[in-house]
Amino acid sequence: MATPGKRYRADLEGWDREQPMPLDEAVNRITQFKKTKFDQSVELCMHLGIDAKQADQAIRGSVSLPHGIGVARRVVAFCSADKIEDAKGAGAIEAGGEELVKKIGDGWMEFDVAVASPDMMRVVSKLGRTLGPKGLMPSPKSGTVTPDIIGAVKEYGAGKVEFRNDAGGNVQVSVGKLSFDADKLRDNAQSFIDTIMRMKPASTKGVFVKKISLSGTMTPGIRIAV
Repeated sequence: MATPGKRYRADLEGWDREQPMPLDEAVNRITQFKKTKFDQSVELCMHLGIDAKQADQAIRGSVSLPHGIGVARRVVAFCSADKIEDAKGAGAIEAGGEELVKKIGDGWMEFDVAVASPDMMRVVSKLGRTLGPKGLMPSPKSGTVTPDIIGAVKEYGAGKVEFRNDAGGNVQVSVGKLSFDADKLRDNAQSFIDTIMRMKPASTKGVFVKKISLSGTMTPGIRIAV
């Protein structure tokens, strides 16, 4: 088992890692951790009391956090010819139909998010085996299939984040950077927590949110009181 580094051990001093704390305290503590040479992402993870094998209990969607996540994302747009220039003007690094499908099918994958208008899905479906395993396939559930292709390009380019539960019932997203003011990190974290709480499936039994934790890329995780 690897031995924690000096910085990590220093971050553990002065608090009980097993004791959950209010969100405000957790955010204040994580912003006081020792800085690294790069601006660490701050991740929030929620362990949910769902049966991940049941389709009607799946948690999936997207959310625009109040203060963004501090990262510009590369967006491609599958759209009709008359929308190509508008999509690029909104920030898409590539836009189009059949020609864009061919480009990606030939191996080009230099993007973070793919959005599509509903009428283009018959074309985009050809990329299911390419984009699906990478989590990049446009989907109505995640908000990446929409008639408002220009709005989607702007939102995802600015940092709108997608989320979905894993096999263990965990949902995790970035809520910003360690360089963010504590108030902005708190607002983003609370916004995501509230979003998940509103999505509680009717078929779930018992406690819905079992555990919440906040961590930086290279920091200990901090348990948040549910």
